[in-house]
Amino acid sequence: MKLDKEEKELLKSYEKGEWKSVKDLEKKKLEYQRYAKNTAVKNKRINIRLTERDLANLKAKSLEEGMPYQTLVASIIHKYISGKFK
Repeated sequence: MKLDKEEKELLKSYEKGEWKSVKDLEKKKLEYQRYAKNTAVKNKRINIRLTERDLANLKAKSLEEGMPYQTLVASIIHKYISGKFK
């Protein structure tokens, strides 16, 4: 079977011993499910005006990231206000 570039990188990382088992996997699973649920709860709407060019670039970037552009914007805002945006 032929591996693509990403698969080769993952295999190399695994073979170097860079992967570690997750202790208490079920607890971690529940924790991440809670994070996902809380992240998905969006109950306020905002309107914003952008240039056509910025919107096109935003949509292109969202395709690269594999998410809808509104989700990308919400993520950027969240990271900024929580001090995680660099």
